[in-house]
Amino acid sequence: MKRTIFGLQIRLLLLWAVAACGGQHAEGQDDSVRIHSTQQSAASEFARLIERLSETGGFFDTDNLISNERSYLHVIGKLHELEVSGGAYIGVGPAQNFSYIAQIRPEVAFIIDIRRDNMLEHLLFKALFEIAHNRIEYLSLLTGRPAPKDKDKWAGRSIAELIEYVDEVEADSHLAQLVRATIAETVIGFGLPLEESDLRTIDRFHRAFIGAGLNLQFHSFNRPPRRDYPSLRQLLLETDLNGRQANYLARESDFQFIKQLQSRDLIVPVVGDLAGPHALPAIGEYISAQDYKISALYTSNVEFYLMRQGTFGNFARAVEHLPVDNRSIIIRSYFNRGFSPLPSSYVPGYNSTQLLQTLESFVAESRNGGYRTYWDVVSKHSIRLR
Repeated sequence: MKRTIFGLQIRLLLLWAVAACGGQHAEGQDDSVRIHSTQQSAASEFARLIERLSETGGFFDTDNLISNERSYLHVIGKLHELEVSGGAYIGVGPAQNFSYIAQIRPEVAFIIDIRRDNMLEHLLFKALFEIAHNRIEYLSLLTGRPAPKDKDKWAGRSIAELIEYVDEVEADSHLAQLVRATIAETVIGFGLPLEESDLRTIDRFHRAFIGAGLNLQFHSFNRPPRRDYPSLRQLLLETDLNGRQANYLARESDFQFIKQLQSRDLIVPVVGDLAGPHALPAIGEYISAQDYKISALYTSNVEFYLMRQGTFGNFARAVEHLPVDNRSIIIRSYFNRGFSPLPSSYVPGYNSTQLLQTLESFVAESRNGGYRTYWDVVSKHSIRLR
C-alpha cells in the first residue's frame, strides 16, 4: 500500500512538472501510466530473464557512464556494406550499444558487462526511454533540462540542433528532482529485485548526467583523467567514415526503434564476464532457442583484459558455441596508446580504432591456436573499413 501511494504521488508530481514546463499534456501522460500498469506481468518476465542469464559481477576501475571510444561509429558504413542486420546483438558497456543496435536493427539485444553498475545504468536508460516520447525529450530528461514547449515538432531536427538546445537551457533542479523520483518508481516497476543501494546508484548516475550535462566524460578511478577522452557532446556528434551522423539520437526513426525494443523488453542488460562460466553461454543458448543467429558481438577492448588475465581462452571457447552465420561480426575497439597503430583502420586524431572480424574466422583461428597475444587478436583477419 505504501509503495502504491508513493507511486501515485510521484506520477502526479511528474504530471504537474511536465505540464508546467510545456511538456506532454495530462491525458497523454495518463495513457503512459496505464500502459506501464498493464506491462507489469511482462516486466516480471524481463526481470526473470536478467536473473537467469546473469552471474556474479566483478570490479572494473571505471564509472563507464559514457564511452571513451571516439571511433565507435567508424564501422557503420562497413556493417551496412556487409549486410549485418537482424538476428541477435550482444554488446558490452553503456549507450554506444544503442547506436549499433539502431543501425543493425536486431530482433533482440543483450548488454553483458562484468559491472553490475552497467546493468543499473541500462535500467536508467530503459526508464528514460519509457518516459520520453521523442529524442529531444529523452535528452532533456537525461540532463535534467525542461523539454521545449513545441517538442512534438522536433522530429526532423538535426542532432546539432538538439545539442544546441540542451547547451542553452539550464538544468532545472526542481524538475530534475521530480524526474529522478519518477525514474526510481519506473525502475522498481520493471520487477527486478533491487536493494536501496541499487536505487541510490541509479540516482547517482542520473545526477552525474544532470550535473555535467553534455560535458560529461568517461572517468577512471585511481588514474588521472585523459585529455583525449571524448565528452558526451562529442560522442553524439561523431560520424562514420563517410561523414554521416549515426548516433542513435541523430534521427528520430533510430530513437523510436530503440524505444520500441525497450518497451517490448528486448534490450536485456546482463551481469557477467565475457570469459565467465555462465552469462555468455546462457545468452547463446537463449538465442539458439529463439532460432536467431548473432548479427554482431561488440567486445570493445575487453579482450585486452581477458588476455592479460589469462582468461581469453574461456571467452574463445564460449564464442565457439554461439549461433552464427557467415555475416556474424565481432566489433572491437583498439586503443593506440603504447601499441603499434593498425594502418588498416587507424584514423589520425582518434584515441581509438574500431575493428571488424567475422565470427567464423575468429572461431577458426581460435581452434587452430592462433591467438597467443592481444596483438594476434587485433591484427589477424581484421576487415578493412574502407
